[in-house]
Amino acid sequence: MNLLRTFLAVYRSGSFTAAAGLLGLSQPTVTTQIRSLERRTGRELFERLPRGAAPTSVAHDLASRVAAPLDALAAATGQDTAPDEPAAPVHLAGPSELLCTRVLPALAPLAAEGVRLRITPGLTEPLLDELRAGRHDLVIATFRPRGRALTSVLLTDEEFVLVAAPVWADLLGDRVAAEGPAALHAVPLVAYAEDLPMARRYWRHVFGSRLSRPAAVTVPDLRGVLAAVAAGAGFTVLPRYLCAAELASGSLVALHRPDDPPINTAYLVQRPGRPAAPGVTRVRDLLIEAGRTW
Repeated sequence: MNLLRTFLAVYRSGSFTAAAGLLGLSQPTVTTQIRSLERRTGRELFERLPRGAAPTSVAHDLASRVAAPLDALAAATGQDTAPDEPAAPVHLAGPSELLCTRVLPALAPLAAEGVRLRITPGLTEPLLDELRAGRHDLVIATFRPRGRALTSVLLTDEEFVLVAAPVWADLLGDRVAAEGPAALHAVPLVAYAEDLPMARRYWRHVFGSRLSRPAAVTVPDLRGVLAAVAAGAGFTVLPRYLCAAELASGSLVALHRPDDPPINTAYLVQRPGRPAAPGVTRVRDLLIEAGRTW
C-alpha cells in the first residue's frame, strides 16, 4: 500500500523530489520505493528525466486502476482534523493584480466561516513549480499547465485594452483606428516588463505586426502601470478588469475598439498528490463561481 501511495504521488507531481515533499519522505526513500515497485511489477514505471519523471504507459494504466481507491481510503482514514484543531490554511497563489482586485474580494466571506488563507503573488511558471513541490494548494495560472500531473479548470477570460489618459486620447483622436500603430509613434509606451508581453500580443492579434519599440517606463506591477498611464505617462495595454473603473470614470480612454480584442484565459490549478481538504474545495468552488461574473 505504501509503495502504491508513493507511486501515485510521483505520478501526479511529476518528480521524485516533489513527491517526497508531498509525502514527508526523503527523495532517496521515494526512489527506493519506486524501484521496489518496479521490481514487483517487472516493468519500468517512470522514465527518469533531467527535471522530473515521465510516466510510462504501464504507469498510466496502474494509476487509472489505483487512484480512486487510494484517494477514497485516504479521505476515510486521515483527512479530517480534530474538532478542537484549526483547519490547515489554504495556500493560494497567482498574479498579484488579479489576487488583489478580484480574488480576495470574492474570498472575503470565507474568513467568517473559519477558512484560513495564505496568499502568495507571483509569476505562473515558478508558482506551478512550487505547486508541484507542495508549497501551494491552488494556483491561478495565466496559461494551462502542460502534462497530466496538474488538474486545471478554466477560471475566467480577460480582455486586453489599449488605453491612455484623456490628454493623449484627445491628441490622437481616431488616428489609431485609421493609421494603426503608426499613430502611437510619438506617445511613450508604459509596460510591466522589458519584453512587453501584453503589448506584443496586442500588436500581433490586432495589428498583425511586430512591436519593436522599447518601453519608456516599466513597472513590475500592473497597478503601477495603471497609475502611471492615468497620470499621463503614455499608453499601455491592460486587462479590462483592472482598468474598468478608470474607463467608466473617464480617467482612462480606450484608444482602439477592435471587433476581436485579444483575450487571455486564466486557469485554476490544483495541487496534486492527495485529496483536497474541505477548505481547499470551498475556495476552489467559490472562485469558479465568482469567475463566471468577472
